Amino acid sequence: MAGTTKIKAKLKNGVIEVKALASHPMLSYQEAERAKKEANFITYVVAKVGDKVVYEASTSQFLSKDPYLKFSFTGANAGDVVELTWKDLKGNTDVSSEKIK
Repeated sequence: MAGTTKIKAKLKNGVIEVKALASHPMLSYQEAERAKKEANFITYVVAKVGDKVVYEASTSQFLSKDPYLKFSFTGANAGDVVELTWKDLKGNTDVSSEKIK
């Protein structure tokens, strides 16, 4: 799927390490008030391989602009697809995926 999050997923010694760079302005309430805009930031992130959830997090306004996520897990193989989905305060969703190398 063609999302806006860049993902790298590598298998090494049975552990898959995922690095993801989400493209999002992450406007906190304070920044939005100063800029006279509406606050909007990523509130939820989930990563799956098939139907199995391998990473899940509720996030807040305290992540930086274009947040970088890094996590690892076991139980998948090279060639499997990692699908990362995030949702923001306004309800926008991004779904990106990458094959494990």
